[in-house]
Amino acid sequence: MNIPNSLTLGRIVLVPLIVWLIITHQMQAAFVLFLLAGLSDAADGYLAKRFGWHSELGAYLDPIADKALLVSIYVTLGFAGHLPAWLVIAVVSRDILIVGAVVLSWMLSRPLRMKPLLVSKANTFSQIVLAGLVLAELGLGLGLHELVTVLIWVTGALTIVSAAAYFWSWLRQMASYELTPTPLPPRQRKAGGLDRRQGSRARAS
Repeated sequence: MNIPNSLTLGRIVLVPLIVWLIITHQMQAAFVLFLLAGLSDAADGYLAKRFGWHSELGAYLDPIADKALLVSIYVTLGFAGHLPAWLVIAVVSRDILIVGAVVLSWMLSRPLRMKPLLVSKANTFSQIVLAGLVLAELGLGLGLHELVTVLIWVTGALTIVSAAAYFWSWLRQMASYELTPTPLPPRQRKAGGLDRRQGSRARAS
């Protein structure tokens, strides 16, 4: 455990609290905690790079914290009627698709080499901005209805494109495994070599 990982765990702890605040219509407090979660995300990333506090635990915790926060907020805002159902379904389905692809590849002993795509980074940024704007509008009444509407369609489009890009990348990697011959274990290679030598001796006799 180090400071970046502690900040990440704190961000995970904030998730149910933010959800509870949205459900109870305390939008100002929910917006403040969402900003705090965003600042902690930036802080743990900076500290990890500045002081070299990278760890395997942090590599797993950080994306889990980000996804838990965004998905929980989108689902809660969707149930409350503040975000359209189709957008919530798209956001959740994309994450389920990616997690399912990773798990399936792991079960098939075909590890993925998936790198964050540019469209995926743009999608994550758009999701964060949209969630913050919706909470700010509900809590502070800033009159951002038109901007929120535009961002809803932008985020929806980026979510769908990002899901399609990841799915296509996954299909290509699975196809490359199919085209690459699987090497035989050493014992089977030796057995194959013995069979071929025995066959050649039998033909020679």
